[in-house]
Amino acid sequence: MPHYIAIVHKDDSSAYGISFPDLPGCFSAADGEGEILPNAMEALELYFEDVSDHPAPKGIEEVRAMPQIAADLTSGAYLIAVPYRFNGGKSQRVNITLPKGLLRLIDEEAARRKMTRSAFIGQAAEREVLE
Repeated sequence: MPHYIAIVHKDDSSAYGISFPDLPGCFSAADGEGEILPNAMEALELYFEDVSDHPAPKGIEEVRAMPQIAADLTSGAYLIAVPYRFNGGKSQRVNITLPKGLLRLIDEEAARRKMTRSAFIGQAAEREVLE
């Protein structure tokens, strides 16, 4: 899974600003640190919906060497690697085998969250793959 490097800025009186040095026009913001990565991932998804070209991500050292980025880093900004997962838009039916006890726990938790079994399993798998 490709990772694009984002720079995160924070002024005392503002939200976190998130931008991608190698993707002009791709940016986001977050009110709290816990929202930075999810918002940055969403920004990538939206950005790539509107462009036909998917440039290869630059490495962190290449981004860090950019003059403006180097200056921003000295003033307190920092870099994060943001995974980009291509969302093909279509779901695909699969057949999996799980222990009955685990399936019961999945169904109970999915019901508690008002989700389908498939949505719950997909969300859990996505979290595991992206961390």
